[in-house]
Amino acid sequence: MSSETAHAEATANYGQDQTHWVDPWQAQGEGAATDALPPMPRSTVPVLSERALLPITHAIEKYREIANRGGWGYVASGERLELGVRDPRVAQVRARLAATNDLTVPAQDAELYDANVYEAVRRYQMRNGLEPDGIVGRRTIAAMNVRVQTRIRQLELNLRRLSATVPKLEGRYVFVNIAGQEVEAVNNGEVEFREPVIVGKQDRQTPEITSHVTSVTFNPYWYVPKSIAMADMLPKIRANPDYLRRQGIRVLQGWDANIRELNPQQIDWSNPRINEAYYFRQDPGPGNSLGSLKINFPNGQAIFLHDTPTKTLFGRQERNFSSGCVRVQNVRGLVTWLMQGDSAEWDETRVARSVDSRQYRNVSLTMPVPIYLVYLTAWVTPEGVVNFRDDVYDRDGSVNTSALEN
Repeated sequence: MSSETAHAEATANYGQDQTHWVDPWQAQGEGAATDALPPMPRSTVPVLSERALLPITHAIEKYREIANRGGWGYVASGERLELGVRDPRVAQVRARLAATNDLTVPAQDAELYDANVYEAVRRYQMRNGLEPDGIVGRRTIAAMNVRVQTRIRQLELNLRRLSATVPKLEGRYVFVNIAGQEVEAVNNGEVEFREPVIVGKQDRQTPEITSHVTSVTFNPYWYVPKSIAMADMLPKIRANPDYLRRQGIRVLQGWDANIRELNPQQIDWSNPRINEAYYFRQDPGPGNSLGSLKINFPNGQAIFLHDTPTKTLFGRQERNFSSGCVRVQNVRGLVTWLMQGDSAEWDETRVARSVDSRQYRNVSLTMPVPIYLVYLTAWVTPEGVVNFRDDVYDRDGSVNTSALEN
């Protein structure tokens, strides 16, 4: 990597506030996925699509009818309910699921948690962004007890968000649903790639952005923002200066022809002005905080999509762990989709070969691909399935949809 390339990349990214960077010190073992149940079917129609407007309008009408009938009943808290359990609260769950047509089979024994209730609960959990385990626990009850008026307002807010973005859509685009914590790659109205993503924490929120993907970086360098270097890394360095070597992080000073690398063992890390003298750059490799791939699109907040060495967090139902940027599960698949749309020569094998080389390389797209980062907490499929997600950033105003805080 030439000094000019290093300087250009650093100038674009270094010194940005840490809210726009991924926190690489999230515990590696945290949040391992539980044993997976059979997947629930998903629509191939994009969440961000003109075809999403009419269904959400119909859903608003349906939920207003429910409100006019008095809304839905309350599900009492208590021990979790699961298949085979007999409990008076099962009748409350049945009534709640029937109110939104998640359960349409009449009960032979209202207090028995039978197979029909189990499947209906799984459907409800899936469309509400909960673990579809068929168990009615604290969080599922909290979601069920969100008032119908709150859900109506949530649908209305998201109809406005969709209506503002849909007219901008082109035939081929990438959509990141910040609240839904998923990415979709869309071509001519069909989802060709869909994977979970990790977005920013509450105090380091991923912003809404409309832009174009212009390049992909293979085996990127990571220029550590000073805020992260000081808050997260400096205590580790002071405890053990060899920490930097083990993380593949170099201490640099100067730019262009004057750039030079320093020996961490010879630096006085107790100097209170240490952040003014040096900067850190992490080399490409398996432990790089950006992973092996970085998807670039112009924006004023240093946000990008990227890989991550911390894979276990994708198994969590809530995935707001980053410092603002978006981590993508199976990012190679998304990169292949982007690159093949630009040149048929960029197949999975070539992408894998470029990654496995561990050599830095930035490849520009001849045809930039539109990308939309939008905060959608509600949407409806053409089949009429109403989806809600937690308002993790409180961007829905006074709408409290949080099942995470109950």
